[in-house]
Amino acid sequence: MAAPLYQAKAEFFRMLGHPTRIRVLELLQAGPTPVRDLLADLGIEPSSLSQQLAVLRRSGIVTAGREGSTVVYALAGADVADLLRSARRILTVLLAEQGTLLAELRAAD
Repeated sequence: MAAPLYQAKAEFFRMLGHPTRIRVLELLQAGPTPVRDLLADLGIEPSSLSQQLAVLRRSGIVTAGREGSTVVYALAGADVADLLRSARRILTVLLAEQGTLLAELRAAD
């Protein structure tokens, strides 16, 4: 078994395991976004956003650049957007199945 490979994969998914980081990645799917816009959309403290962006930047899935005095973040590649779309499709199926089960339970009462 290639333990280092599985460890790296686990670390990758752990890095994704925070709601703010997921939301940031979703927002960045629309294209490069200034920090001020991310703050407005997320409604969190600048220090919290900075911490989450640092995690994403260290992982290499987002990039940061400057446009004048503005820091702009972007997805490092299209694969990240593909991953988020795949996750959305998987969750849609899982939640639909749960909804069906819930309907059956309610009907049984």
